[in-house]
Amino acid sequence: MNWKVLLFIGVVGFGAFHHFQQRAVIHGPGVIAPNIPSQKSARQADIQMNGFSLTPLEHYEIEARVLSREDYTFGIEAQLSPTDLAVGWGPMSDETILKKINISQSNRFYYWRVDAFPIPQRQIEIHSANMHIIPANDSVKRQLSNVRQGQLVKIKGLLIEARRPDGWRWRSSLSREDTGNGACELMYVTELYIK
Repeated sequence: MNWKVLLFIGVVGFGAFHHFQQRAVIHGPGVIAPNIPSQKSARQADIQMNGFSLTPLEHYEIEARVLSREDYTFGIEAQLSPTDLAVGWGPMSDETILKKINISQSNRFYYWRVDAFPIPQRQIEIHSANMHIIPANDSVKRQLSNVRQGQLVKIKGLLIEARRPDGWRWRSSLSREDTGNGACELMYVTELYIK
């Protein structure tokens, strides 16, 4: 076999492997993440990270289905949070419902679109969220790199406000009921498990 054939086989093999690794996980009908996220007051000192000061606002824990993920490399925010996860719980973790909702992410926002509502609009809004993930350590970074659409994840950490000395700031939402600009969770993640 000549080198061109070997190269072609290698490229096709890598493409197939990458596709297999990135494909969405299918669970079948039914709610797979029934519980609402848990949130409680955090009283601890600021965390210093890469020139940012992170002020803990609330302890936060969530078990949810990954609806979408988007990685970022440019901008101040990407220096702190390289990945956003759009997640859903309750009815927004049910494959039967999700098949009827078109979900996407860009520019640090999570978007959804429907032709006909499979559940009331408000149920979509309060059972899903876009999370800006700040990995607290190398273990979380490794786990985060393996997360893909459809997986069930358990995430623990802190909702925070991030600041820099030049006046830049970025603050997490503290509510599951808000929508639009400022409604995303900015989370310093200390533990991340793919279930």
